[in-house]
Amino acid sequence: MRSALPQFRGRLHDPRTAVAIGRWLGAAIVVCFLTGLISHVLQHPPGWMTGLLPTRPVWGYRLTQGLHVASGLAAIVLVMAKLWTVYPRLFAWPPFRSFTHLVERLTIALLVAATVFELFTGLINILQWYPWPFSFTQTHYAVAWIVAGSLLLHLALKAPLIRAHWRRKTSDVDAADRRALLAGVGAAVGAVTLTTAGQAFAPLRAFDLLAPRDPGIATQGVPVNRTAAAAQVTYASAAGWALEVAGPAPYRITLAELNALAQRRVRLPIACVEGWSADAWWTGVPIRDLLSRAGIPPGTALRVSSMEVWGYYRTTVMPAPYADDPQTLLALRLNDEVLSLDHGYPARIIAPNRPGVLQTKWVSRLEAL
Repeated sequence: MRSALPQFRGRLHDPRTAVAIGRWLGAAIVVCFLTGLISHVLQHPPGWMTGLLPTRPVWGYRLTQGLHVASGLAAIVLVMAKLWTVYPRLFAWPPFRSFTHLVERLTIALLVAATVFELFTGLINILQWYPWPFSFTQTHYAVAWIVAGSLLLHLALKAPLIRAHWRRKTSDVDAADRRALLAGVGAAVGAVTLTTAGQAFAPLRAFDLLAPRDPGIATQGVPVNRTAAAAQVTYASAAGWALEVAGPAPYRITLAELNALAQRRVRLPIACVEGWSADAWWTGVPIRDLLSRAGIPPGTALRVSSMEVWGYYRTTVMPAPYADDPQTLLALRLNDEVLSLDHGYPARIIAPNRPGVLQTKWVSRLEAL
């Protein structure tokens, strides 16, 4: 004889509570998906978009990636609350009543699995821990579309139920308990946001207790993700360094010669995919000036190469809008000090509204594409 199934007597395991939490969760997933899409396009733009990427506002990536990480962390709390609300249905018997019901349950399983995977790997990524053998960036992007597609399908299948429970009914005897539950969930989301958002939102920096990175603890005022040791770059390997600029009139220029050129000082944020960002003063030579000297016309994209021995971003492509922007520099100084080795000595890229992984350090070559 089959053992008796668990009995769930809590009245808040109901559609009304599921819909109430689902609204918050849906909003968090939409924000997380759209801002993640922006990040992916800025890092890996489709060919037709490379000439259209915006360099303004200069703080654009800082805002969108900060929202991406904040909404993703909030979604972790909301997913747990949502699963608590609906998990008794896992014990429903029979497990499906019709082919349509089976399809519905399979789509829910796909949605839950993809969402949990996406949030878990995203959380591990902001901690800069990669225990898996696959590419995080490509996998995270692909699974995001699975989450979006399965969520739309789930909403379509559940539309009648959602519509029926969207608004509070005057006869709702559990309204007080439900408000207390939602207040608790909201407080948890608020606590997570308050103690992590400071890594991107300066006014909350004093409460930045749980974020993996405190931008205030930094060398030369800016945190370091990839160190010179990890990139296998040393002061000895940088000795005798000269920048190579490849174009119609190629040339090489030493660090002393770069320092003798007209310098520009700009204040730009640097923002990374892990959600942290920091403002800084950068001083160096505008990239456009270096390209003009090589006979490279405006509207030309660049390939930027680094001295680092190995790395996914050892070579990057800089679309023309960035190369032509007057605030895009080959930076030689950070906060009025010569770049430290960890910050890219002898020279690095800084550009407005661009992911930190593309702000190439230890630059050795600029090549017109």
